[in-house]
Order: sequence, then C-alpha cells, then structure tokens
Amino acid sequence: MAPRVLLDHQDVARSLTRMAYEIWERNRASDSIVCIGIMRGGAHLARELAEHLGALAGRVVPVGALDITLYRDDLSEIAAQPVLKRTDIPFSIKGQRIILCDDVIYTGRTVRAALDSVIDLGRPRSIELAVLVDRGGRELPIQPNYTGKRVVVAPDELIEVRLAGSRDEHHVMVAKEPDDATAQ
Repeated sequence: MAPRVLLDHQDVARSLTRMAYEIWERNRASDSIVCIGIMRGGAHLARELAEHLGALAGRVVPVGALDITLYRDDLSEIAAQPVLKRTDIPFSIKGQRIILCDDVIYTGRTVRAALDSVIDLGRPRSIELAVLVDRGGRELPIQPNYTGKRVVVAPDELIEVRLAGSRDEHHVMVAKEPDDATAQ
C-alpha cells in the first residue's frame, strides 16, 4: 500500500501557525518562553515554532535541541552501542517556560525520557508539550498541550514527518510499517 498524505505543506503551515497562536495566547505575558525540540523531528518543529512565536512576541525566542538517547527505557533493546547525538541548549532553562516539541506522539515514552533529561539540566518554571501529530495509543499518562493534528492509525502504520528543507516540502505521510521479510 502506497503512503498517503495526512498533511500537505499548506496543512503543515496552518497547523504551525495555529499552534504558535495557541502557545502565545497562553504565554503572552511571559518573556521567558523557549522552545526545545526532541531530536530529530522535534528539533525541526521547535525551530519552526520559535520563529512563529518570535514574530508574535517581537523578539527572538531561544531554541534548543535535546538528545534523549540515554534516557530511553528501551535503550538496551535498540542497539548494543547507541549513537549519541549532541544536546544543544545554549541557554539556561532555570525559570524558563519550556515548550517541549516533538513531531509525533504515540506511547508517551519519548516524552517521559525528554522530561527526565530536561529536569537533569535545571528547574524550569513550566514545561508544556507541543506535537505536530498525535496518533493516540498512549502507554503513559502524557498528553500534549498543543497539537497540530490528531489522527487514528493502525498499529502497523507509521507517521512520516518531513519538516527539514524548504517549507514547500513540508508534509506528513502515513505508511505501512515494512514487514521484516520485505525489509531485508
């Protein structure tokens, strides 16, 4: 089965704009908003939202990227020697209102790992979660504060998000997860 488009570039643009306005409405009195993206897809979302929020606030909204590899509860299952990326948060999180960003939320385990990682960096004033796609299926009691699109997909389907590159190339697709036999 061929992948199907869930959000085209115009839908993604509208979702990002709407999410930024929702974040701004709840936090407009604060000058301490920062965006931190969970690597990989969340880092792209954080940059996009920070740009939108900066336009609304009339100032630069700091943005960072968070590697949660060592905080995952399935670390021993994903690789014998996992590849570590670099957490890049060039500002103090103490007292900040963090908008934690990820491209897709599913079980909630990635967000749980990200929360642990952020708290190890300091004590923010608050943490809110922004996701582009909520596919349901939570295993932990974690819900996003801001969501671009909620969708129900089968457990054997994957959500593929592309936010890198030109904004005309942004899109979200739903595809069948490859069978182990076909993937080899």
